[in-house]
Amino acid sequence: MSGNPAYLILENGEIFEGKSFGAYGDVTGEIVFTTGMTGYLETLTDQSYCGQIVLQTFPLIGNYGVIPDDFESGNIGAKAYIVKYPCAAPSNFRSKGDLDSFLKERGIVGLYDIDTRSLTKIIRENGVMNGKITSSVPTDADRKEAQKYTVVHPIAAVSSREIVKAADADNSKAGRRIALMDFGAKRGIQNALLKRGCTVWTFPHDTIVEEIMKIEPNGIMLSNGPGDPADSDNKKIVETLKALVKKNIPIFGICMGHQLLAIANGYKTGKLKFGHRGANQPVKDTRSGSVYITSQNHGYEVIAEDSSFVNVNDGSCEGLDYGSSFSVQFHPEACGGPLDTGFLFDLFMERIDNHAAK
Repeated sequence: MSGNPAYLILENGEIFEGKSFGAYGDVTGEIVFTTGMTGYLETLTDQSYCGQIVLQTFPLIGNYGVIPDDFESGNIGAKAYIVKYPCAAPSNFRSKGDLDSFLKERGIVGLYDIDTRSLTKIIRENGVMNGKITSSVPTDADRKEAQKYTVVHPIAAVSSREIVKAADADNSKAGRRIALMDFGAKRGIQNALLKRGCTVWTFPHDTIVEEIMKIEPNGIMLSNGPGDPADSDNKKIVETLKALVKKNIPIFGICMGHQLLAIANGYKTGKLKFGHRGANQPVKDTRSGSVYITSQNHGYEVIAEDSSFVNVNDGSCEGLDYGSSFSVQFHPEACGGPLDTGFLFDLFMERIDNHAAK
C-alpha cells in the first residue's frame, strides 16, 4: 500500500485525513455504508453500488484476500472504497491476491486510516451525502463539486448489452425457462435459478416485451440494480413491466426489481435516510410472524401498507405479494450470506409449476 496522504471532504464541508491504497487519485460519489463483517468481494462487485463510494463499518477488510469465484460480476461497482484497516497479508487457500493490488488493477481509489465510526455516525444522523476523495488538501471547490454530484443513467451503465442463455451442465434440458431482466444483476441470482434446474436467458434492461416473449418464458426474474427506481430513465422499463404483468406469467423481483415491479403495480417509492446495506438486516414475514436475517443493499423503499415482509428496525416495506408474482427488497440469493431466505426461489418454482398446471 502506498500510504500516501489522502483526504475525504463531505458536501457539508467536514474533512477526514487518511491514507491512500488501491489506485491513487481523486473521485467524487455518494457515500454509503455497509455493515457486513464479511462479503467484501461480493460488495465490491455488486453493480448496485454504481456511482457510490462504499464505506465498510467493520474495521478489518481484506483478510481472506481476493477470490474471483466469489465475484458477483466481472467489474467493480463502487466508484471508491473506504475502510479502517485494509489487510496487506491475507491468508486463505482460495486467495488469488490482496485487496490493495486488486483495486490498483481495476483503477479503484481506496482510502484508509480514517475514523470510519465517526463517518458512519455522520451519515446515520444526517443522511446519505456526497463526498470527494482527493490526494491534495481539500478546498471549497472540492466541497462544491461534491454537492453537485449525481448518478446519471446507472442501470443503463451496468446492464448487459446482449441476450445470453445459460443452463447448468446437468440440466440442459430443464423444463422451466426463465427470463432474467438485468438491471445490474448479481451472479448469485442466475446461479440460484440454475441450481433449481432452470434455463436462464439474461436480457438487457431495455429489451422490449416481444423479444422477451420469444423464449416463451415460464417465469420472469427481475434483478437488483442501482439508482432511484422513480427516475425518469426507468419509465420505459416500468412500461415493459406493466405489459409483462398483463401476460399473467409469474414474476419474482429482487431489490431494484422489487421497486420497479411495485411502481408498475401503482405503488410509490421514496428515499431512505441512509438505506439498508449489509448481511445482518432483520425482516419479518407479516403472515407467519417469522423473522429472517437478510443481505441488503438499497437506498430507496416502496411505500406500502400491505407488505408481505417488513424491516424489523424501521418498519419499511421489504416485500409484496401479488398472487402468482411477488417481490422482496432483500437478497435471497445470499451472496455473501446469510442463507435464511433461499426458500423464496423454491416458492418461485412452485408458483411457476402451479401456473403451468392451470
